Amino acid sequence: MLQIAVCDDEEKQLNQTVSLLECYLRSRPGLNGQIETFLSGSALLERAKNTGGFDLYMLDILMPDLNGIETGRRLRALGDGGEILFLTNSNDFAADSYDVRAFFYLLKPVEERKLFHVLDDAIEKLNQRRNCAIVINTAEGPRHILLERIRYVERVGRCMRYYCTDGVIDSQTIRVSFRKMAAPLLADRRFCLCGASFVLNFQHVTGVKNHMALLDNGQSVSLPRTAATEFKKAWGNYWLEEKDTWQNFSSSST
Repeated sequence: MLQIAVCDDEEKQLNQTVSLLECYLRSRPGLNGQIETFLSGSALLERAKNTGGFDLYMLDILMPDLNGIETGRRLRALGDGGEILFLTNSNDFAADSYDVRAFFYLLKPVEERKLFHVLDDAIEKLNQRRNCAIVINTAEGPRHILLERIRYVERVGRCMRYYCTDGVIDSQTIRVSFRKMAAPLLADRRFCLCGASFVLNFQHVTGVKNHMALLDNGQSVSLPRTAATEFKKAWGNYWLEEKDTWQNFSSSST
């Protein structure tokens, strides 16, 4: 079931967006979706905190209280990996939409054909991400964890400790090197090995200051001094590549 949140302070616009989404879902018989509506960013955030978030967000940008960009930032700070589509009457916020890792930026009035194309691509990306996971053997049994939910991993004693958006998970005792255990993570370009026993997910890093990596939940983690410079460079390159991918997709979908 695809969970969709629509947020717009203008009820008429909100209903128009919902109508388009309902038409889209009817046109994709194999796709089951549930739509929930919100008239403010604060109401949406409260719901996301209580439910664990949505798969897809369609956010108006120009709203009182919290605008769409700030709502998106706060969703990311919660560790929410849902795809965000911004709807707006202005081109002025395109750069800001990239900062919150928005999937797309659509100008109102939204054209049905264009929206359906963007939704198809967003759902394809969601499905790909749902298949990107690892299984961790813990004292309570195997745990299936989506890679996007892992902020960082470190070796603690003789186990791997996974710091995730929804809690901390310890593996069973490891009997091989940390690097070998971390190989499934390092095969994904979002993850970077820092020193001998520490892996960070670029996706959750919002900045690098001196020898500290700043995370999207407000936490800071210390980087090994010998690794800080290279990490900062690798983190910058990752987001440059992401920006290029986003821009290429945007231009190809117009």
